[in-house]
Amino acid sequence: MSYQRRTKEQLAQRVARDIHDGAYVNLGIGMPTLVANHLPAGIEVILHSENGILGMGPAPTPGQEDYDLINAGKQPVTLLPGGAFFHHTDSFAMMRGGHLDICVLGAFQVSATGDLANWHTGEKDAIPAVGGAMDLAVGAKQTWVMMDLLTKNGRSKVVSHCSYPLTGIGCVKRIYSDLATLECTARGLKLVDKVDGLAHAELEQLVGLPIAP
Repeated sequence: MSYQRRTKEQLAQRVARDIHDGAYVNLGIGMPTLVANHLPAGIEVILHSENGILGMGPAPTPGQEDYDLINAGKQPVTLLPGGAFFHHTDSFAMMRGGHLDICVLGAFQVSATGDLANWHTGEKDAIPAVGGAMDLAVGAKQTWVMMDLLTKNGRSKVVSHCSYPLTGIGCVKRIYSDLATLECTARGLKLVDKVDGLAHAELEQLVGLPIAP
C-alpha cells in the first residue's frame, strides 16, 4: 500500500476547507464535530446544534468544560459572542425550514446517487439512533457525509444501492472519506480528490463502482 489514509483530524480539515464564509452549518454526532476545530481563519461560520444552539465555537479546553452547555451528542461546547441557545422546537423548525446551508453527517452507507443510510444497520441487536438526521438530510441545502470509506471488514460504505434502512433519498451531495472526496450525482460518483499514492483504478476497485474523473 503506497498511500496513507487521512487521519480524523486531517479529514476534518478537508471538510472545513470547503465551508464557505457566512454558512449556517450543522455538524452531526461523532466525527463531524471535529470540523468545528478546523474552520479557516478569517471567515464566519455559524454552527448549529439540533438541541437548540446557534453560534458554537471550538471544543472547550480541558478543565473549562461547562456541562450545562452541550451539543446533541452530549459533548461540552463553547458559545461564541452573539451565540444563543433556544427551544428544541425552534431548532427543528430551522432545520426543516431550509435555513441551514450545510449539514455534515456520519453514515453507515451512501449510494452512488446520494441515498443516505445512517440511523440503523437493520441488525436485530443494533440500537437505532435516528435523532434529527432525517430532518437535517432533507432540510439542509447541502448534505455532506464524513466517514471512513471502508468498514472494519474492508467493505465499501459507498454502494450502488443501500441495504440498510434509508435516512433520505438522493440527499447527499458529497462524501468526505479517509481515502477520497466524492460527489454523488444522478449519473453516479465523481472524483473530487484522493490521497496521494492511491491510483484511480485502485480507488474504483476498493469502492466497487465506476468513478468519473
